[in-house]
Amino acid sequence: MHIGQHYLQTAITTFQSMKSLGDKTFAQLTHEELHFQPSSESNSIAVIVKHISGNTRSRWTDIFTTDGEKPDRNRDAEFEGNYESKKALLEAWETGWNILFTTLGSLKPDDLERKIKIRGEDHTVLQAIERQIAHYSNHMGQIVYIGKLIKNEEWKTLSVARGKSQEFLQEMLRKHKN
Repeated sequence: MHIGQHYLQTAITTFQSMKSLGDKTFAQLTHEELHFQPSSESNSIAVIVKHISGNTRSRWTDIFTTDGEKPDRNRDAEFEGNYESKKALLEAWETGWNILFTTLGSLKPDDLERKIKIRGEDHTVLQAIERQIAHYSNHMGQIVYIGKLIKNEEWKTLSVARGKSQEFLQEMLRKHKN
């Protein structure tokens, strides 16, 4: 397999893993909990979703023909207001990710070196993907952390449970031995 194709598949898998963390967090929270703001300088999960949705739409729509910062994007508005329902929040979440996955799925290895613009600055597609992996993973950590703050002892872990590392390791070794 060409290294570029391998990279694109790896990037898609990485983004899918990030999205899954959000999905599993949202499943544990109510509409009201999604709007909980930990402090006056913090964002709620709903605000983070608005931001990610706006960012993914802007960055991944028509990447070769338009700047990644679309003229109709109002980034500041992404940090204000609420969703009227959990369903509306989830629809915005899915819309942004669908744009990202559609665009990444359409790319060819040779596209990785093509130049695109983000806020007027040249990036290769590879640089833009890496930039967004770093950006979105930061926000996924915020989403999961806020979810943990809200649910506390009721939180259902999304990774290896405390005190279960050896058990998990042994299970993974058994699984991959076969």
